[in-house]
Amino acid sequence: MSKQASLPPTSSTYSIAMLNRRQFLARTGAVAATSALAGVSLPAVHAAVDDTIRLALIGCGGRGTGAVGNAFDSPNGPVKLVAMADLFERKLETSFQTLQEKYASQMDVPADRKFLGFDAGRKAIDCLRPGDVAMLTGYSGFRPGQLEYAVEKGINVFMEKSFAPDAPGLRRVIKAGEVAEKKNLKIAAGLQCRHSVNRQALIRRIREGELGEIQLIRAYRMQPVGALRKRPAAEKDLYWQVRNFVHFLWVSGGLFAEMNIHQIDEICWLKDSYPVAAHGTGGRAPNSADCSQNLDSFSIEWTFADGTKAMDIVRWLPKCHQDFATYLHGTKCAAQFSGPHHLGTVHTYKDQRCSMDNIAWRAPKETVTPWQAEWDVLLDAIRKDKPHNEARRAALSNMADLMGRAAVHMGRVVTWDEMFASNFQFCPNIDELTPESAPPIQEDDEGRYPVPVPGEWMEV
Repeated sequence: MSKQASLPPTSSTYSIAMLNRRQFLARTGAVAATSALAGVSLPAVHAAVDDTIRLALIGCGGRGTGAVGNAFDSPNGPVKLVAMADLFERKLETSFQTLQEKYASQMDVPADRKFLGFDAGRKAIDCLRPGDVAMLTGYSGFRPGQLEYAVEKGINVFMEKSFAPDAPGLRRVIKAGEVAEKKNLKIAAGLQCRHSVNRQALIRRIREGELGEIQLIRAYRMQPVGALRKRPAAEKDLYWQVRNFVHFLWVSGGLFAEMNIHQIDEICWLKDSYPVAAHGTGGRAPNSADCSQNLDSFSIEWTFADGTKAMDIVRWLPKCHQDFATYLHGTKCAAQFSGPHHLGTVHTYKDQRCSMDNIAWRAPKETVTPWQAEWDVLLDAIRKDKPHNEARRAALSNMADLMGRAAVHMGRVVTWDEMFASNFQFCPNIDELTPESAPPIQEDDEGRYPVPVPGEWMEV
């Protein structure tokens, strides 16, 4: 593999498609919540005589439930789930029932280790011991605080993407990762494509010069995604925003930051560096009834220190051309690096023409999914005490992600220096939220939330 990616030069130093990635678990009908969920703090689950690694699931949606399944299926077990936490009882109980039906022998989550509320994550982490894993699979706005607490308690971490909605949050992730490094804790980040054997094979070919110097990288994520409807009058606004997290910038960074971090991480991996600047355009359809903060389309260009360009084209509208792939062009030939829904669709072309009749080398179908592979690597690192800390790399790719988003939202070029140093926060008091807290943004008289307006909007 190539050297570790470095920072660019600086003057300072669900109608939502994401659910496809975790749909391997069999889903049954609606699950009735039958357990009495307690919010009381409990003593830690004490280690038994065996070497079982215990998990605490913090965020019980599709991502978290699927990640538990990956952990259970790993050959590097045994693994057991001992605590669960979420803000919403129905989501927690649905996840529990789904996992219980398929993995009953690996489930040990009684009612008094099911936690609800904004402080539920800490209570779940308190049920773990050193050597266990806190699974941070909920909302990225809360990710930095949860990561800091797990590291403080000496617990290994698996954290899903994305990692924070703004630069101060990402700097907290980097700092927590540095503390974890000193404590010899393992941190896995949910950018699973890094663990794709097919992509790793192409990276080796690139580093060996097979494609020549990379001149251009093109990423596409063009697929229909549902809009946010008006908030029901009976639904509390704070909970409505958190529940619909991809529609709100303070909770998740928004749909673009949440979903396209994979494409942008691939771009940074291919270049083995991070961009120095970004600019782009985006907008909404004139007939949009979307009440969220998201735009319908993005077209972003990143520039690297050597002048190389990378681009990401995004459109969430129905009845339009769809594409989901990443391509790169070297001075010798082109290649495809990723396919629909993050499949390891990897091959090189004979020249610059990216067509099926022009393939020079094709990687075989992967026998282990990247989602499974990332868990196999994490558990192996814990078992054999290997270095494994993806916090900094993940946060820096997320920073490039937010840099592109900010360039579109604000309508100007945004540099790496200013993005990395930015003190802008969408919700400065996010770690202190309670059920009585007011959300950081409010809907207007039509039920719509603030939408970025280029030339007026600020987020850096």
